[in-house]
Amino acid sequence: MVVAMLANSPPLLEFDLLRSFVAIAESGSFTRAAEQVFRSPAAVSMQIKRLEETLGKSLFLREARQVRLTPEGEVLLSYSRRLLKLNQEAVSQFVAPTIEGTVCFGSPEDIANSVLPQVLAQFARSHPAVAVNVIAGSSTELLSRLDSGELDMALLTAGNVGQDPTRGEVVFTEPLVWATRSGGLAVESQPLPLAVASRGCCWRSMALNALDKHAIEYRIAYACDQSSGMQAAMEADLAIAPIPQSHMRAPFVQVDAKWGLPELGEYQLLFEHRKELGPAGNALASYIVNAWKTPR
Repeated sequence: MVVAMLANSPPLLEFDLLRSFVAIAESGSFTRAAEQVFRSPAAVSMQIKRLEETLGKSLFLREARQVRLTPEGEVLLSYSRRLLKLNQEAVSQFVAPTIEGTVCFGSPEDIANSVLPQVLAQFARSHPAVAVNVIAGSSTELLSRLDSGELDMALLTAGNVGQDPTRGEVVFTEPLVWATRSGGLAVESQPLPLAVASRGCCWRSMALNALDKHAIEYRIAYACDQSSGMQAAMEADLAIAPIPQSHMRAPFVQVDAKWGLPELGEYQLLFEHRKELGPAGNALASYIVNAWKTPR
């Protein structure tokens, strides 16, 4: 039920609807909000429709590249934040944390800067007594730190040069796509200018192998260990780059098929951990695996 109705009483709003509403308002996108609340964009859109029907008001102005709050939506946002905060405080008063400790977690830099903060924020609300220390780095570096005992667990990208293919559980698979700045001219240049990670990265290997296979001339215009450097090169319209489809953000767009670039296939995200984790580590490991395996 969208609302719980009492005789001659106003409707009671569901907290799941309010969480999705706040996520959209703060991110400016139904797609990004869906990632944060671990639902599909269609499911989030349906939630907002139900919320608008309940209140009899339009909450968002849907534009080409973003959504904006209506005046009524601005009012509801203030109430929603206060209600969610009050709900969290009330629950905290009665539900004492049963698991505590510190977990050292490793992640590739692009994941650590994009999806992971939202996942860990939700974990923190469920397990407030567990401290998570995050170390970002390359997958091969993270595996080395895991083996040396510096890390308890790590997310890794599969297929990097020199990486043991037997390590890690596949938790997420998605297409790797060509990205360029919206309205940019880099994709028209010959040879094709690329922004890629340093040697050994699976994204780089997948992109160069695909171009070589189709005899497309290219040059490495920008090489960087961090995805932020690749994004800077694309934003300056110096190059195009191979990135996971879920990482596509304005002002970047997927290269149109008319340019004839080869498909890159799918890349995999892996999860690896040391054998003995303890209660805190087991709780986080289960949460991470479920978060990425749940359709978003």
